[in-house]
Amino acid sequence: MTKINAPVDVNSFYFAGKTMRAFPRAIEYQGGAVTFASGLRYLIGHGQSTTQLYDMQADDASTYRLQCTGGQWTLISTKGAC
Repeated sequence: MTKINAPVDVNSFYFAGKTMRAFPRAIEYQGGAVTFASGLRYLIGHGQSTTQLYDMQADDASTYRLQCTGGQWTLISTKGAC
């Protein structure tokens, strides 16, 4: 994976599962839009706070790892992205 660690804007969300969990649908990255087809969410507890990690697969089969902490989105890394 290529480490990025840069803030990104999430443009849209989709909801999945019985509990209707929110997942990012699209982000703005390097001046363009990246749309996701599917993804997985991981919850990591840090004492009183929780960090959410998302491994999202784009339409071109590349993987983007996103982190959401306190409403701030960060692109942690990419795999297979141009």
